[in-house]
Amino acid sequence: MTPDWDQLTQFAIRLAHESANAILPFFRRNAEIEVKDGPVWDPVTEGDRAGERAIRRLIEEHFPDHGIHGEEYGIKEGRSPFTWVLDPVDGTRAFVCGMPTWATLIGLSYEGKPALGLMNQPVVGDMFFGNPSGAWHDYRGQRTAISTRRGITLSRATIGTTAPELYRSAENQRRFQFLRQQAQLTRYGGDAYFFCLLAAGHIDIAMDCGLQPYDITPLLPIVKGAGGAAAEWTGGDLARGGNVITAGSEALLDEALAIMSH
Repeated sequence: MTPDWDQLTQFAIRLAHESANAILPFFRRNAEIEVKDGPVWDPVTEGDRAGERAIRRLIEEHFPDHGIHGEEYGIKEGRSPFTWVLDPVDGTRAFVCGMPTWATLIGLSYEGKPALGLMNQPVVGDMFFGNPSGAWHDYRGQRTAISTRRGITLSRATIGTTAPELYRSAENQRRFQFLRQQAQLTRYGGDAYFFCLLAAGHIDIAMDCGLQPYDITPLLPIVKGAGGAAAEWTGGDLARGGNVITAGSEALLDEALAIMSH
């Protein structure tokens, strides 16, 4: 039976609103920060955890057979083709700095492939979502269909990426810098926002290095639903994260990948 993507999308929107209610009490409150183990400073707050708990509670209530993969509370194996993929506060560094560029990411994979995705920024009032029927932007209740900007060559393109220092290996840094030098403009600090701004036709390339599945699975249906293209630039499985580049068109993606392969 074909999934009811409209119903599932409406449920994802409900999850976004519920998680916002759990997260916002911790924003700009100088909440306590914990640091995860790892090679870089990776903060987590009670806002992250509260948001994921709110989402998980509703999924387990309404879709108990569905799997869940969340950044904060790990993997719950499901008994259906569906797995929810969650990052309650993507951009925690922005969150702890009081910047409204963090986002809640809610994705739904079907038979192992990203099929539905949502990004919510409740302070700004931006929500982007996509499914097999397309992609949309909801700004404080006003909803419009979105599509990527087409016909742009790399020399006229705007690139968005979180931070140049996240390209940690010499090879990834070389590839990024070479690409950046061929483009018209590069902007930093947008985290997941950049992928949605690409889907809405405001920038042309969104990319980040070393992503986890919960960083990118919710964003791919938005990008692809808006007509964009995506790749893992070392040839890996996009649904698993890694080094991800998205573009407004297949032609621009191919141009970017060709430049990065030099």
